[in-house]
Amino acid sequence: MSRPLVTGDVARVAAVLREGGLAVYPTETFYGLGARATDARALTRLVEAKLRPEGKPLPLVAADRAMAFAAWADAGEEARLLADRFWPGPLTLVATAAPGLPAEVAGGGTVGVRVPGSPVARELSRLAGGLLVSTSANPSGGPPPVRVEDLDPALLAHVDAVLDGGRTPGGLPSTVVELGPGGTRLLRAGAVPWGEVEQALHRGRLPSRQA
Repeated sequence: MSRPLVTGDVARVAAVLREGGLAVYPTETFYGLGARATDARALTRLVEAKLRPEGKPLPLVAADRAMAFAAWADAGEEARLLADRFWPGPLTLVATAAPGLPAEVAGGGTVGVRVPGSPVARELSRLAGGLLVSTSANPSGGPPPVRVEDLDPALLAHVDAVLDGGRTPGGLPSTVVELGPGGTRLLRAGAVPWGEVEQALHRGRLPSRQA
C-alpha cells in the first residue's frame, strides 16, 4: 500500500479530502483523523481505519459558526450562548441533526460539532468545502497523538494525506455537551470545565444539568 502524502500545505490536503480521501490534521488538542462529513464512502473507510465501534457517531469540526449551525435542525438559544463564549475552542455541542447527514455522524438523530481553536483545522474545513470529521488519529483505545511521528503505522496504512502542523498542545480532549429541550447535559468532561459551561448558561438564565 502506498504511503500517505505528508505535507504542511493545507490546500493540498483539502484537495485530497474533496476527492474522497482520509486525512490526519492538527487540532487545538491532538491530531485528528478526518473526512468530509457528507462523503458516506470516506466515512466507512474512516470507521474501518480507526476500528471504531459501529453505531458510535463521529464528531465534526466546522470552519466557522455558520457552517456549524447549518449541521443542526434547531440548536436553540443554548447553542448561541455557548458558541459566543467558547468558540473557536474545544467545546463540542450536540444537537438535533439537520436532514441529510450520514448515519456515521448523525446516529440517533443528533450530531456533535465544534469550531476548533486551531486555525489550521478551520482553514482545512473551509478549503475542503464543508464539515469535517474530527476524531483522534489513533486506533480506538490507543493514545491520541500530538506529533506526526506518534501516528500509528496501522492507521497510516489507511490514510491518504497527513497535514503536518508540528506538535499540538495535547491535554484534555474537547468537552462534549448535549443540548435539548430540558437544558444541557455533560456527555464528556474535557478541556472546557463544566463549571464554566454552567456559568455561561446561568448568565443567559438557561437551565443546565450534569449526567
